[in-house]
Amino acid sequence: MKKYLLLTVAPFALVSPALAEDKPAAPAQQEAEAPAKKGNEEVFSTGVAKGRDRLDSATSTSALRAAEIDKIGARSISEILRDIPGIRSEAASGEGNANITIRGLPIASTGAKFLQLQEDGLPILEFGDIAFSTADAFLRADLSLAAVEAIRGGSASTFASNSPGGIVNFISKTGDADGGAVQLSTGLDYGMRRIDFDYGAHISPTLRFHVGGFYRDGQGPRATGFNSTRGGQIKLNVTKEFEGGYIRFYGKYMDDITPAYDITALGVSGTNDKPVYKNIANYDARHDSLFSRNYQSQLTLDGNNQVVNDDVTAGQHPIVKSVGVEAKFEVAGFDITERFRYADMSNHTMGIYYAQFMPAAVMTAAFGAPGGTLRYASGPNAGATIANPTTLNGNGLAALMMLADTDLNSLNNVTNDIRASRVWNVGGNDLTTTVGLYSSHQTIDSDWNWATVLSGVTGNGDAQLLDVATATGVKITQDGTLRYGGPTVGTFRRGYRLGYTTNAPFASVNLRLGGVSIGGSLRYDFGKARGTVIGSELGGGRVGVAAKDMNGDGVISVPEMQVAISPLTRPAPVDYDYGYLSYSVSALWRIAEPVAVFARYSRGGRASADRIQFSPFVSKTDGSLLDKDAGVDVVHQAEAGLKYRNDNLTLNLTGFWAKAEDTNLDSTTGLPLLRDYKAIGGEVEGGYRMGIFSLTAGATYTDAEISKDAINPAFAGNVPQHQAKLIYQVTPQITTDRFSVGAVIVGTTGSWATAANTLKVPGYTTTNAFVQFRPVDRVTLAVNAANLFDVLAITAIDDPVIPAVGVARAHVLNGRTISASVRFDF
Repeated sequence: MKKYLLLTVAPFALVSPALAEDKPAAPAQQEAEAPAKKGNEEVFSTGVAKGRDRLDSATSTSALRAAEIDKIGARSISEILRDIPGIRSEAASGEGNANITIRGLPIASTGAKFLQLQEDGLPILEFGDIAFSTADAFLRADLSLAAVEAIRGGSASTFASNSPGGIVNFISKTGDADGGAVQLSTGLDYGMRRIDFDYGAHISPTLRFHVGGFYRDGQGPRATGFNSTRGGQIKLNVTKEFEGGYIRFYGKYMDDITPAYDITALGVSGTNDKPVYKNIANYDARHDSLFSRNYQSQLTLDGNNQVVNDDVTAGQHPIVKSVGVEAKFEVAGFDITERFRYADMSNHTMGIYYAQFMPAAVMTAAFGAPGGTLRYASGPNAGATIANPTTLNGNGLAALMMLADTDLNSLNNVTNDIRASRVWNVGGNDLTTTVGLYSSHQTIDSDWNWATVLSGVTGNGDAQLLDVATATGVKITQDGTLRYGGPTVGTFRRGYRLGYTTNAPFASVNLRLGGVSIGGSLRYDFGKARGTVIGSELGGGRVGVAAKDMNGDGVISVPEMQVAISPLTRPAPVDYDYGYLSYSVSALWRIAEPVAVFARYSRGGRASADRIQFSPFVSKTDGSLLDKDAGVDVVHQAEAGLKYRNDNLTLNLTGFWAKAEDTNLDSTTGLPLLRDYKAIGGEVEGGYRMGIFSLTAGATYTDAEISKDAINPAFAGNVPQHQAKLIYQVTPQITTDRFSVGAVIVGTTGSWATAANTLKVPGYTTTNAFVQFRPVDRVTLAVNAANLFDVLAITAIDDPVIPAVGVARAHVLNGRTISASVRFDF
């Protein structure tokens, strides 16, 4: 038995009210908003059995309307999530592969393990931490977005699978209001050109549609030396209303390329407990990247061991083709809700996954050529010897870079959620019952292909690849490539051919006795994992290297002597079942019209999926679980809070507690993790409006620790990596008929770089500012600035201590980017 304790104590838990309402220029801007309002009520429907007023729901929830998202200047989904209380979003990697968690639950590896991202009520991916392809990579915010709803803890674990920490639901417009908009945007200090559009209308009184999307291109918010963002999406839905309900058909096509920034170089000095971080000469971690105009293609082997010349400029390239149906209708007094979606999804990721920084002067000796020479391998100086490596790029710095060339061949999934609810009259009191069944199948078909290259480190996308030659002139690299594979020969080259099937019946009951509501919900997930994995790390005599003429010149160079290959004829099976019980019980007292108190206890689970393959937890001979508990990590949570709302003020305070298990693989070492966590903390969230001024704010305090570590027992009692004591958000704004002006201030206190708790990472506060001006009806001019004060905001450091070279492997938020837009409503 694994014992996992995650304590999350939140003396404060607030539900953010909708921000100050805009004075829209056209009906198109009056599209359905979240939370939906009914009089003074705010109806919330994500992660609950039935939509109801927030003050009548024993949950902690937040919502952002589309108009507010457009103002805050977020450049990615992960940046939007930073503005939701309780959510910790490390938005440093671009528009995908963000690390996201909630209420002190751990980020021991990458992705969003305990938090589910949904689009229109169904999960984007069944598992939020699939290696190299997390859910946020397949989601974009544009004018088709109506609102974002978030539920923290609470009933999320019983109304969705694999979501014990919470759910964030991105809700699309559906043509409720006739009209549309076209918006043209451009970056004022960075490369971005973008057009957004949306239009919705009634074809008849009972038939309506909505269509929207965007297209953009440009270098992006950091210098890469090439056009690194290009693509877009289009979404369409058609709704037919009838007595007692509706049916809606929808589709989405997305084909969008964005850079995968990941690791960057950052200078560090001082001591581990008081480090001083700063940019190195000729390289700004906020505005530069390790990509270069001089490195745009890479020879490697694909998953079938065939030579390919891959496009390094492709970055993250998700493609989504999805169709779905949603229906609500009444049968024999039951309200039936049916949601179905099929998504054909793939991704190709080209990013610098790992880097080792070193003085260029020692590079020849470091890679087996003492007394040799260092030469440029690409760019305008290709072939030239570097006479004085200490002056390379003006900083004397070079890097060994591990390029992740990852093919996510298929992440196809099919999901279905059907539920029936009915309100019964029991002795004059309302008894609401719900029963349902969720079913899904998630494919994970991927190949991890690697290349290890040597490069200089300089800004503005100008870095050049490097060759190392021995004293006798023999090159140990080939066009900058040190290894056709990972730095350690034969490791991390993997193939996954997996399918996960989930079936989960669920039920809930809620009894309202005057102002008191008592509820409970139950869910059981039945899961099956089937398929194969491929890789020499599975052992058993599997060969992972071979000589291969990669560039076809008829000569086997030094790097070509040991090319990483996949043992395709020796796959290992994956064949196991798993199951887990989730439940939640709650009580709420509506003390008076403006105030309620509530308490809740929940248990939920998260299946481990691909993260436990190539680990001691799965048999390499028959694919069974060697540890029956390894297939699922369990989370227990409790919360209690107070909610208050009147016409001008909304305030919510919640205390929360949790304990959690985490079976995983360390994203920086590839080694297994087997830990228990505990945390206690508090949330506060509220909003106030007075005339044209409004203020919303939220803060989450968390006191977390690793309660047990089966692999590294010395880590027990330490604070989980990246876990800050306090995160907060503040948004003041002024809105009139003609203009809106405001700012979104998001901050965090410091944290530890790793679970060893040796190297500190400082806290930071970033400010996004916005101005909107409406000179005439139906026209809006806007300027917004993300990270207005150009703060060096470090989300993570991969080093356990200050490196001897004085350069850390860092993950940082983008520096200041300013954009301007003009919007025409019709």
